[in-house]
Amino acid sequence: MAFRSAQSPFVNPIVPFSGTIQGGLQDGLQITVSGTVLQSHGSRFAVNFQIGHSDSDIAFHFNPRFEDGGYVVCNTKQRGGWGSEERKMENPFQMGIPFEIRFLVQSSQFQVMVNGNFFTQYAHRVPFHRVDTISVTGSVRLYHISFQNSRAVYSQPAFSKTQFSQTACGPPKPKGRKPKPPGFWPANPAPVTQTVIHTVQSAPGQMFPNPVIPSVMYSSPTYPMPFFTSIPGGLYPSKSIIVSGTILPSAQRFHINLCSGKDIAFHLNPRFDEYAVVRNTKINDLWGAEERGLNRKMPFVQGQSFLVWIMCEGQYLTVAVDGQHLCNYYHRLKNLPAINSLEVAGDVQLTHVQT
Repeated sequence: MAFRSAQSPFVNPIVPFSGTIQGGLQDGLQITVSGTVLQSHGSRFAVNFQIGHSDSDIAFHFNPRFEDGGYVVCNTKQRGGWGSEERKMENPFQMGIPFEIRFLVQSSQFQVMVNGNFFTQYAHRVPFHRVDTISVTGSVRLYHISFQNSRAVYSQPAFSKTQFSQTACGPPKPKGRKPKPPGFWPANPAPVTQTVIHTVQSAPGQMFPNPVIPSVMYSSPTYPMPFFTSIPGGLYPSKSIIVSGTILPSAQRFHINLCSGKDIAFHLNPRFDEYAVVRNTKINDLWGAEERGLNRKMPFVQGQSFLVWIMCEGQYLTVAVDGQHLCNYYHRLKNLPAINSLEVAGDVQLTHVQT
């Protein structure tokens, strides 16, 4: 089976927003939209999956509305004309509260989860493979839009409720080829300062009747530090992890660890006292050789927000900060599915975690 890299996320995009879906919609593609509904900027917002950047052809219009007690409209627009509405007379969104929407593309329909819970499904009215653009409009602030290629591994489905243990790693890339960083979208500097939100995302996979652990979302005015969570299914090629937060004004250090039992497979350690970003691996309580070299200036700033995106490839991890490539880190622990937990600690306040 061919392994494809996931598209890099759009970070803090300005609304109204329109962005290209690289390669278009594919069966098994999962798109996550994270943001907050604004309290004083109207009573609606919409996520549109459309053909091109014009709004005359929208394959799937997902439109939460807060009037009349709250409801969600789903529809399709072809050649400028709307079809028949499908209304769900409940609204899982709250003004001023962060949310996460996950859209899973299937051969016959979209499946939609909101805040870790199944919400609705919408049958395709036009061929979904024609869709190449996602747009967001209305009274909403976006944190990020991220992508997972769930058909890239034989793994767990994203929307079922019990555990299914089958995971797989893809074939390693041919040796001797220099890894190339993916194209990252520029980040906007708007800080993430909304209510703290934590999302644990199950490993993506095909929507067969194989059960798995569901995703969970929590909201809290404070985030526990140090923070620990699982990576369901462990790492595999195309798996991505997102960590965002705000660095304390007097910060000295913090770290993000991807762990396998007591071993630390990947240690990402920004140090403001040394003006360095240290990467390393710890096996049997022994640290390996540090990697410090960067092809850019220190990307983390005291007192400012950040978003770290870690993408697993066959032979290495690709790391981006605020939408810009930071480094590649070759796997020193080769058993990727055993790398199944995340730790964040140090002088930061977290706002979002997606595993």
